[in-house]
Amino acid sequence: MRFLVDQNLAPSVAEGLVAAGHDAVHTEALGLARAGDEVVLQRAGANDRVVVSADTDFGDLLVLHGSRKPSIVLIRRPRDRRAEQVLALLLANLPAVEDDLLRGAIVVLNSDRVRVRRLPIT
Repeated sequence: MRFLVDQNLAPSVAEGLVAAGHDAVHTEALGLARAGDEVVLQRAGANDRVVVSADTDFGDLLVLHGSRKPSIVLIRRPRDRRAEQVLALLLANLPAVEDDLLRGAIVVLNSDRVRVRRLPIT
């Protein structure tokens, strides 16, 4: 899969996704470290990437615009986890949610729970 890891997660999360065989880039590497959420969403959509973030605003923007893409993976409580724990949580759950992400979804990952909302949300 293709991922765009948001600025509120460590660049090593993107590096770990690449090491696991995915196409991933961090917003910082694209010069988007200070970009607004709309810009990050537009870039992800234009490049067919799934946004990985801890920022709930992305889901709000998708709902507001009635969008089907890009998909979002929302990591809950990232401050309670080191980057390698965030990466492990993501990699452990990707097989179960990959089809949803390819079709358009907001996936919320907690250490004990996965929620999937298909897009568009009306």
